[in-house]
Amino acid sequence: MPSRKVIITSAVTGAIHTPSMSKYLPVSPEEIAEAAIGAAEAGAAVVHMHARDPRDGRPSQDPEHFVPILDSLKRNTDAVVNLTTGGSPHMSVEERMRPAMEFAPELASLNMGSMNFGLYPMLDRFQEFEHAWEREGLEKSRDLVFKNTFADIEAILAGGRANGTRFEFECYDISHLNNLAHFRSRGLTDGPLFVQSVFGLLGGIGAHPEDLMHMRRTADRLFGDGYEWSILGAGRNQMPLATMGAAMGSHVRVGLEDSLWIGPGELAETNAAQVTRIRTILEALNLEVATPDEARQMLGLKGRDSVGF
Repeated sequence: MPSRKVIITSAVTGAIHTPSMSKYLPVSPEEIAEAAIGAAEAGAAVVHMHARDPRDGRPSQDPEHFVPILDSLKRNTDAVVNLTTGGSPHMSVEERMRPAMEFAPELASLNMGSMNFGLYPMLDRFQEFEHAWEREGLEKSRDLVFKNTFADIEAILAGGRANGTRFEFECYDISHLNNLAHFRSRGLTDGPLFVQSVFGLLGGIGAHPEDLMHMRRTADRLFGDGYEWSILGAGRNQMPLATMGAAMGSHVRVGLEDSLWIGPGELAETNAAQVTRIRTILEALNLEVATPDEARQMLGLKGRDSVGF
């Protein structure tokens, strides 16, 4: 019997961590593109992209900051490019949608519900910040709702349908799975659904193995065989939960957006290092790493020649 194919997603850089937290976090367009290409060469079939303002590392949804990254990726890798519509919880949904709507990628992330999004405990671990916005952003998360209303989700789904973009549905709690089932029942999504179960962020579901199993049971009940399941464990939960998920039938997501670490107290120097680590684990489980084209087939994507970049 052939072994199962597992899609590795590398989330290259995002809004959770700030440049002062790790000197290895890519900031400039050149660094972000290089990090994504390295992750793809290590085995990531999908690279999940945010951009930053190169002046101070602030998360940015300005399409101009994506152009050099996407140009480099189009020329240097055949990995699936997955653009964020999450951006930062501090942004409006209109701002967050801009890159995915302008560049019409094969895949885009979509958060499936509003939630408290508490990053402020990081202030206990990181004391020195180069830029004022870093501390301010973490502190403001004490009183922050990451807004993803039904109307917001409908608008992003409609934009994706118009340009042929499919979605990585990011589900931070059980309610988000039910929200996704609601939109499917209305005919606003179609299969195969790519469900990214997110664990360990304050405000969402926990990171206990029982939480993982509860998400799996619920997704199975709601979607049957109409979905592809993937695991995202935040911080130190990244590798343990990805390993458990893979053993239970999931795809996996790793990357510096979700965790700065490669081991206890050891910062990951590259996204590729995290991809290599999880690839070693998958192969030890006798699982095969999916190629970009195999990922396209499993997720029903339109192909790299149909994007807008």
